[in-house]
Amino acid sequence: MSAPLSQQPTRQILVCQHRTCRKQGAAKVLAAFQALPVNGVIVSGSRCLGECGNGPMVVVLPEETWYCRVHPDEVPAVVERHLKDGQPVKVMLYQKYH
Repeated sequence: MSAPLSQQPTRQILVCQHRTCRKQGAAKVLAAFQALPVNGVIVSGSRCLGECGNGPMVVVLPEETWYCRVHPDEVPAVVERHLKDGQPVKVMLYQKYH
């Protein structure tokens, strides 16, 4: 049985786990997000996001905010500023889409 709509997560964090991003440290980025859970946010590894060489790539859904070259030590800023305060971390945004 699934959760009622009011209890379902409203956001999702996708962290690319494909070859190039993994070589650039994506597994540690995913672990850092998982270590800082936020109510209403699902964190998951994804298939290739199509931006190889700019990773680790992170996408916040549903707003489709893209972050590039994310390091594990930058994850707390994304959690606090973007997920909790609603303000994307501008210096980390992927310029191709923002």
